[in-house]
Amino acid sequence: MATPPQASPGAPNTDKKSPMTPAPPTISPGAPRFTPPNLQQDQIASPSIKNPVMLSPENGVKTGSPVPHLSTPPGPPVFTSPVRPAAVPFRTSPVTPQPVAFSSGSSLPTSSPPHFPNGSAELQQQLPGATEESMPAGESPCVLFSAHKLLKHKKLANVPSLGFGVLVSPGRETSTGPQVIHRDPHRCHNCGAYSNLYSNILIGSGQWQCVICRNLNGSEGEYIASSKEELRNFPELSSPLVDFIQTGNKRPSFVPVTDSRTSAPVVLVIDECLDEAHLQHLQSSLHAFVDSVPPTTRIGIILYGSTVSVYDFTEESIASADVIPGGTSPTQETLKGLIYGTGIHLSPMHASKEVAHLIFSSLRPYKLNVPEVSRDRCLGTAVEVAMAIIQGPSVDMSRGVVKRPGGNSRIIICAGGPNTYGPGSVPHSYTHPNYPHREKTAIKWMERLGREAHQHNIVVDILCAGTCPVRVPVLQPLANASGGVLVLHDDFGEAFGVNLQRASARAASSHGLLEIRCSDDILVTQVVGPGEEANIDTHETFKNDMAVSIQMLSVEETQCFSISMQNKHDIKSDYVFFQFAIQYSNVYQADIARVITIRLPTVDSVSAYLQSVQDEVAAVIIAKRTLLQAKSYSDAIDMQTTIDERVKDIASKFGSQVPKSKLYRFPKEISLLPELLFHLRRGPLLGSIVGHEDERSVLRNLFLNASFDLSLRMIAPRCLMHREGGTFEELPTYDLAMQSDTAVVLDHGTDVFIWLGAELAADEGRSAAALAACRTLAEELTELRFPAPRILAFKEGSSQARYFVSRLIPANKDPPYEQEARFPQLRTLTIEQRTKLKSSFIHFDDPSFCEWIRGLKAVPPEPI
Repeated sequence: MATPPQASPGAPNTDKKSPMTPAPPTISPGAPRFTPPNLQQDQIASPSIKNPVMLSPENGVKTGSPVPHLSTPPGPPVFTSPVRPAAVPFRTSPVTPQPVAFSSGSSLPTSSPPHFPNGSAELQQQLPGATEESMPAGESPCVLFSAHKLLKHKKLANVPSLGFGVLVSPGRETSTGPQVIHRDPHRCHNCGAYSNLYSNILIGSGQWQCVICRNLNGSEGEYIASSKEELRNFPELSSPLVDFIQTGNKRPSFVPVTDSRTSAPVVLVIDECLDEAHLQHLQSSLHAFVDSVPPTTRIGIILYGSTVSVYDFTEESIASADVIPGGTSPTQETLKGLIYGTGIHLSPMHASKEVAHLIFSSLRPYKLNVPEVSRDRCLGTAVEVAMAIIQGPSVDMSRGVVKRPGGNSRIIICAGGPNTYGPGSVPHSYTHPNYPHREKTAIKWMERLGREAHQHNIVVDILCAGTCPVRVPVLQPLANASGGVLVLHDDFGEAFGVNLQRASARAASSHGLLEIRCSDDILVTQVVGPGEEANIDTHETFKNDMAVSIQMLSVEETQCFSISMQNKHDIKSDYVFFQFAIQYSNVYQADIARVITIRLPTVDSVSAYLQSVQDEVAAVIIAKRTLLQAKSYSDAIDMQTTIDERVKDIASKFGSQVPKSKLYRFPKEISLLPELLFHLRRGPLLGSIVGHEDERSVLRNLFLNASFDLSLRMIAPRCLMHREGGTFEELPTYDLAMQSDTAVVLDHGTDVFIWLGAELAADEGRSAAALAACRTLAEELTELRFPAPRILAFKEGSSQARYFVSRLIPANKDPPYEQEARFPQLRTLTIEQRTKLKSSFIHFDDPSFCEWIRGLKAVPPEPI
């Protein structure tokens, strides 16, 4: 469609455009033409989990080999070019991930290694009347503690360099699913805690004792039983994780139908000021998006430039738009004319698919001779209009009061440049004399708009692409305050298209509240994540409710809260208790209360405590605490020094001094932790790998809210080397992996790199097979990840190879004995191969891991 004409101020221009002839869609170059196997993102277990991996032919590990080999599907598939990009070019995650069935012949591990992340392996029968059950092996838990045991002594337990904490993922699905209870829970009348599997039950009277405050509570006779075994019939007394479906649902619109969530609308807000190259990629992504959306999903399409064009789906074969001026916020009269007019601006996909294709095919590139950054874009006005359309006639326009819940709606902004026109805009040039003031005003306006969206259960995701700066500091508050995300892309091609589909498919529950209750010995000191402190007074119901309450902006599987804790005093008891209650309205508008209760043992022995530390969880919690303070590049440099001091302090407090030396030996029990922190220090989150501060800012915001799995990958990349026969060998993330006759996949969370050695690349047949296998593996590893990473492939020595090299620990300068100890695969190389590998390195000043540790007056820990 041509750029809509400027509309005069006042009522919307409802003149309908003429029918449009669809232009042939452009297929995005580089988009995969095949569908990789359906493998869940986290099926391949991380090698650094302390518990041993179950090695057997059934889970894909070749017996007799010291290193697990992971295989990929067979060699290069046949590529075909579809006439129109359908849902195939982009992989999207299912809204509710389902367990994937694997055949016994698959040589990829079918589950994570058996481990007990919540310390439930330690749990023993403690109180009469309560029943307990260990978590099934391989379950993906909602709660991950940094240690499975607590130190009793306050002074050592509260050493800030190591610390203690927990990662809570409120919306995360578990492999077996929670126990579901269709009744109201029993709660402590004193502190508000829930009855659980550790509660002491008096089976004669049915009374139960709260594990948090020790208060005795009645159960209205429900827990009266003839024996302890009878209590197993109550899920909350036999399982650490239960979901209560609230019976007091006051929502008149509650419909317990499987597809009820699909009625929640998705409104695309699209930048129409794009050059031809970007527009062609965007059209391809939009066509694929339309073909992937479920037929019952309601969709809206809005374009913005100097005006806002709201498309009308009244006619099945004709696309038309109402045009609204973009220079100011729309008036109440304008919105009334739009909402109560004859047009249909939200339509089920099954009724509007062809019209949507027509609209996207008709988009035309920006014609005026104006630089990208200077073009008028009224993004703020467009979002206001989109919110009004979603709320529709349910809003009393005179008072702005919502009469019925708006559902879990989503606005997805496709932006190619900054908001330079209308409310919330900034001048196109940083040199504008009033830029700092205008930026501050715009940030406040965008944050207010995001909060308003959140109040109406509307999540705003902002997907940016291209080389034009989008002014991240202005747009980020809109996404954050509404519970959405902001993602930067190189272009509107493959990665953008994947994220467009996954953003719309994400199931976002609303009205989320996280309550944290702990034994009186424990103090919650900090919470990092997608929420804010909730000011809720429950003292009328519970006299001494000391819970820490967090208002969640949305409840999604990809989110996580990092909670830091301390000992209030020396602990006398043998156990401490933690209870996490997540209350939310799910996508079917049912009110859920998810209750997770964990008991951890306390110990006097420092060694026993250190052995229970989970290096990866501890590293993620430390990283989130650190990144919270790294708001600018100068802050990030300061945080690098903080990481150095932290490692030094851990070595001096928990390590042992080397005889006749001032050096400290880093504790062997947590040998993985310093290497993870070294990756954090030099990686894109704190280092100088990314070129622009906007990129680092976006990565920081994603990381602070990200799930444990994505957070870990963003800290420490994962290195997989391709082997003959289609297998992959997992190796330490060192530059010694850059062997010219191999291909290597490096998964760094938001980026996945495929590196082809020069010797392999020279053999066209082998390199094609290796590249196809690497590409397939990359897509398998990231199939459920949001945001979807960009996948880049390049050859050794190319300019893009620097992205890969900069993320590997430079170990080429270390002595041979140290290289072999930390990179055992070197022992399999011939003398000629090792000489060739050594000569291929270019000297850099970056220290190796061992050099860095020694510079901190510590002895490097022995590799596992």
